[in-house]
Amino acid sequence: MNAVTNGGALNSAPDKRVRKIVIVGGGTAGWMAAAGLSVATKREGCQIVLIESEEIGTVGVGESTVPTIKEFNRYLGINEDDFVRNTQGSFKLAIHFVNWTRIGHSYFNPLVTVGISPLQGGVGGGIPTLPPLYRYLVKLLANGSDLELNDYSLCSLAAERNRFDRPENTGEAAGFSYAYQFDASLYAKYLRGYSEKRGVERVEGKIVDVQLRGEDGFIEAVVLQSGRRIEGDLFIDCSGFRGLLINQALKVPYEDWTHWLPCDRAVAVPCESAGPLTPYTRCTAREAGWQWRIPLQHRLGNGYVFSSKFISEENAAETLLSNLDGKPLAEPRLLKFTTGIRKQLWAKNCVTVGLSSGFIEPLESTSIHLIQSSIISLIKLFPDKDFGEHIIRQYNQRLTGNWEWIRDFIITHYHLTDREDTEFWRYCKYMSIPDTLAFKMEMFRKHGHVSVEVGEDFGARPWLTMLYKQGIVPESYPPLTDEFDDTAMLGEMAKVRSGINRTVDQMPRHEEFIARHCSAMQAAV
Repeated sequence: MNAVTNGGALNSAPDKRVRKIVIVGGGTAGWMAAAGLSVATKREGCQIVLIESEEIGTVGVGESTVPTIKEFNRYLGINEDDFVRNTQGSFKLAIHFVNWTRIGHSYFNPLVTVGISPLQGGVGGGIPTLPPLYRYLVKLLANGSDLELNDYSLCSLAAERNRFDRPENTGEAAGFSYAYQFDASLYAKYLRGYSEKRGVERVEGKIVDVQLRGEDGFIEAVVLQSGRRIEGDLFIDCSGFRGLLINQALKVPYEDWTHWLPCDRAVAVPCESAGPLTPYTRCTAREAGWQWRIPLQHRLGNGYVFSSKFISEENAAETLLSNLDGKPLAEPRLLKFTTGIRKQLWAKNCVTVGLSSGFIEPLESTSIHLIQSSIISLIKLFPDKDFGEHIIRQYNQRLTGNWEWIRDFIITHYHLTDREDTEFWRYCKYMSIPDTLAFKMEMFRKHGHVSVEVGEDFGARPWLTMLYKQGIVPESYPPLTDEFDDTAMLGEMAKVRSGINRTVDQMPRHEEFIARHCSAMQAAV
C-alpha cells in the first residue's frame, strides 16, 4: 500500500522503474533516441547504453525534413544556428514537384503554415475548421478560377524566389513554418557528442546473439562478438532494415505496402554544388520513379527512387548520373527496400525506431519525422518494468496511424496523375488505393473539404495544394462560404497577396541568410 511520508513524498511498492536502456544501432535513429531519452530520464538515474559497430554502415540518405524537427531540437535545447553550421545545413520552405501531374508541369507544395495565411486548415478532429479565406479559395477553385495558389502561401512564394528569414524577423508573417535540409551523418555525429556529454555510454561491437527470457520471451540481454553480455530493461531497435531485435529475435511480421508504393530501390550520389542554395527540395518524376535534389552548404544530395520491375538498376544509375546539376563526388550507392511496416512497432520490451519499424520512401521527407514520432511517443508513454499491455497497445495504435496517413499522402502523388507515358505511370494511375485515401479524395472532389485526421501533423494546406495541382478540381465548396460578401472577400484576398509579396521581397536571399547566421565555414574556423 502506498503511503505519504511526513515530508510529503510517496513510499511505494518495490521499485519498478526502468533502470537500463539498451539502444541497438547508431546512425540518425540511434543517436536521436539516445539524445531524447537522455533528456527524458535525466532525473531517474537511468543508464543508457548505445551499441554500434563501425563494420555496419548506416543508410543515411534522409537529409530533408519537415517542421516537427524544430520541436525535437528545442526539446534537446539545441541552438539552431549551431545545429545548421555543424550539419552543413540549409533551410526548407517547400518541395518543388516536377513532372508529376504531367511532363512539363510543376508546382511548389508549402510546408504547413501557421500565422500569416488565413487560408490554412486546422489540424485534427476529422474535417478541419476552415477559416473564411480558405473556404473562399476553395469556392473560387470550384467555380473555375485560374488563381495561383502560390500567391496565398508565403512558404511557396519565398521558396520560388529563393528567399528565407525566420518568422520573428518578418513582422506580419510571424508564425509561418520551415524545416531543414542537412547531412544526416553529421546530425548523428552531432547528437552523439550531445548524448555522450549527458552520460550515454557508447559501446563498439557487433551483436552475435540476442538472449530471451524463457518465461515470457522478453529480451534479457545481447551478446557481442567479443563475448561481452549487455543486459537491459528496455531495448530500442535501431538496427535498420535487419531488425536485429524485432525481426530476427522476436519474429514480428512485416506488412508489405508494395502494391501501393511499388518503388523498391534507390540509387544515391552526392555532387558538387551548382546554382543558388535553394530553400526547397526538388522532386522530379522520372520514367520509373523520381529523383531528389537536396541542397546543402557543401554539396547537393541526389537520388533516384525507382521500381526494379520497370527499370534496371544499371539504367536507373545512368538516369541519375545524367541528370545531376554538378560533378558527382562518389560512386552511386544502391539501396534495396520493401515499403511497409512492422505489425507491432513495440513488442514486449522492445521498441523499434527508424528502419527497423518499416520503410516509407523519402518523397515527403518523413523518415526523420517518423523517428522523432517514435521517440516522443515512447517518452510520453514511458513504461515501468511491467510493460503494461495498454501502454504498448496505445503506442502501436498511435504510431501505426501516423505511418498510415503518411503512406496515403505519398500514394496520392503517384495515383493522381495524367501520365500514361510509361508502364510504371500507367500502373500507378490505375492501381487500387486504400479506402482511407479514396474517402479523402472524394471528400475534396465532391465537397471541397480537406479531411485531416487526428494526429496528422501537416495540416490541410499541403493536401489542398497536392490534390488540386495533381488534377482534382472540387465540384462544390463549403455552403457557408456563400454567407460571405464577395466584394469583401476578394478585397481580403488582395490584402493577403500584397502582404505575402511585401514580406517575401523584404527577406534576404537564402544563401545570404546562411552566410550571415549559420555558415559551416564559421564552424570550421
